[in-house]
Amino acid sequence: MAGISAEYFASKVKQACSKSDLVVRVAVITESHHQVKLRIFLKDRTVITAYYNDENQKTGFALLRENLRVFGADNANGIWHWHPFEDPTGHVRSETEITFEEFLARVENLVPK
Repeated sequence: MAGISAEYFASKVKQACSKSDLVVRVAVITESHHQVKLRIFLKDRTVITAYYNDENQKTGFALLRENLRVFGADNANGIWHWHPFEDPTGHVRSETEITFEEFLARVENLVPK
């Protein structure tokens, strides 16, 4: 996602959400010229947050249940990693960038439809 605008990131997330039967709605929480934070509401009452900042290239996705992360992915310190469902405080390194589409596909396999 490096090198894209916050606006483009938001449009790609919204586009992926529009194709998912799990997503109820998408809300923009904060948005500026350089960053965006989205909240994606799911049918099972869980929520995904998606964050992107084009100045520092920081990206993060989290599945929240009762405001606690139960699954996630981000690129802290420039290294992509997963926060697995079995241990959301843990880190499992990813050799490649994790896209929102990939994150959403994994969530769809975790969350009952």
